[in-house]
Amino acid sequence: MRELRKRVYMALDFEEDEQGLDKFVGFSILVLITLNVVAVIVESIPGIHRDYKTAFNAFELFSVAVFTCEYVLRIWSCVEEEQFSSRPVRGRLQYIFSPLGLIDLAAIAPFYLAGGLNPTLGLQNSMRSARVFRLFSLLRILKIGRYSGAVSTLGRVLRDKREELVISAALGGMLLLSASAIMYVLERDQNPEDFSSIPAAMWWGITTLTTVGYGDATPVTVMGKLVAGFIQILGLVMFALPAGVLAGGFVDELKRQRTEQTMCPHCGGSLHLD
Repeated sequence: MRELRKRVYMALDFEEDEQGLDKFVGFSILVLITLNVVAVIVESIPGIHRDYKTAFNAFELFSVAVFTCEYVLRIWSCVEEEQFSSRPVRGRLQYIFSPLGLIDLAAIAPFYLAGGLNPTLGLQNSMRSARVFRLFSLLRILKIGRYSGAVSTLGRVLRDKREELVISAALGGMLLLSASAIMYVLERDQNPEDFSSIPAAMWWGITTLTTVGYGDATPVTVMGKLVAGFIQILGLVMFALPAGVLAGGFVDELKRQRTEQTMCPHCGGSLHLD
């Protein structure tokens, strides 16, 4: 039984360099996730949904069955991983509430929630509720992170650079609050519709700092325009900070991956590849 559990764990723990059955399982689930996302998008077109409703429902049932089996098998086999192996029951509970475990649960929960609501609602309302919950099936795209090296790399970069990104976000929030408060003071008398309060001015601050500029809220005073121009320049600089942090993080991660590929896993020495 333990050998079978280990085999199931290896098949579900997708690695890009795997071969045979393990690679087939990972690739098949990746394709199914992609098809689910495409199906939810295409199904939102009224004419297509009306003509192919039965096919969409059948595909949804098939997908939920596969993802449910995958989820159950992951819970059963997760104790083969070192961090969950010390205590089988506690380890499985830790996996269920881990980020990856919650993503797996989110991939199937909307279907069961919609089905659970149907008996308590009228036919029309139950169908409408099922359609709403079906939209949450888009969460299945999060599962791609298990099967994509690029997405995994992005996750490691975000994790390694989280402190710098939090600092950048905090600075952006401080700048937004300060800019909104200043514009409220400068514009509230001449332009009360757009700058009636600091929260109302924050909408202008968001569109200005992000350089989107919808134009639905604009300053009318001379000082307001001068300050707005200065804030636009600060917004360009501020949004360049996280971009630079992520770029540096990707460079560091790619260097680390190259180092691991040229390092002997046994002695730690360099491998000379021809």
